[in-house]
Order: sequence, then structure tokens, then C-alpha cells
Amino acid sequence: MISVKSKIIINKMALRQLDAAAALALAQTAEALHTDVVQAQVIPRDTGNLQGEAFFVDKKDAPRGLVRLVHSAPYARRVYFNPDGLRFHRQAWESVETVTGKNGKLRKKTVKHDGNPNARDHWFEPWLPGGEKGDFCAEKFKVLYRRAARKTGVMK
Repeated sequence: MISVKSKIIINKMALRQLDAAAALALAQTAEALHTDVVQAQVIPRDTGNLQGEAFFVDKKDAPRGLVRLVHSAPYARRVYFNPDGLRFHRQAWESVETVTGKNGKLRKKTVKHDGNPNARDHWFEPWLPGGEKGDFCAEKFKVLYRRAARKTGVMK
């Protein structure tokens, strides 16, 4: 009769360090995705708000494994799903707007807008599974997690 005895010691500190490395890598992956989407110039541009300050990464729940790319502009859903067939500005364009001058009188003002050459609705589709960049997040997370885990000293 063969008898085998084993003792398992769980290094809880190392597990906590790996969890922290995973949360950091997840937040960095979301930032990388945000940057890649903006640089791909797929978000429709009018004033730049939808791609600028109204588009950010919410990483407060990263320790729980959840990050979000947020468009806080109220019209983002309408433009993304585009049920009314909006035309997207794919090149620079100008508009004439009526503004109130310092003296209180209305006047016409020409406003220059930058377009995005790849503007479209459903602009996240290339990064979804099956899209041309469908493995972007998995590959980026893999690299960032290894880097973060190595810095903890747990992985070599």
C-alpha cells in the first residue's frame, strides 16, 4: 500500500499582489482601447465633444474586474445606433452659426470643424469579438498583466 501525504501552503500575499496586478492591467487595457478608438478616427465629429471630454474610461470598479468606456454626451446613443441615417463628417467642414456678440447683437460666425475620415455608427464593432481588432483587448491585457505581475516579484 502506497501512502502519499502533501501539504499546501497558500501565499495569500502573492494572491493579493496578483489580483492588484490584474486590476491595474485591466484599467490600462481600457485606457489602451480608449486611445486606439480615438486614434482610429471612427467616432463621428462635429464639435469634438463625443470623442473628447465626453468620452472617458471609468475604472473605479477595476478591482472587481469591471471597467467601462463611457460616452457621457446625451446624444451618443442616438449617434451610435443611428436610426435616422445621420451623415457623418469624414473631412473638415465649416458651418455658419448665429451668435450673440458682446454688444448683444446677433451676428453670423463661421465655425470650422474637423471630421474623422473613418467616422461611422457602431464605431466599437472592430474591437468586438469577430471584428478586425477583436483580439486587441485580450492581447493587450496579456502583455500588461505580465508586466504588472513581474513588478510585484511574484512572477518572473
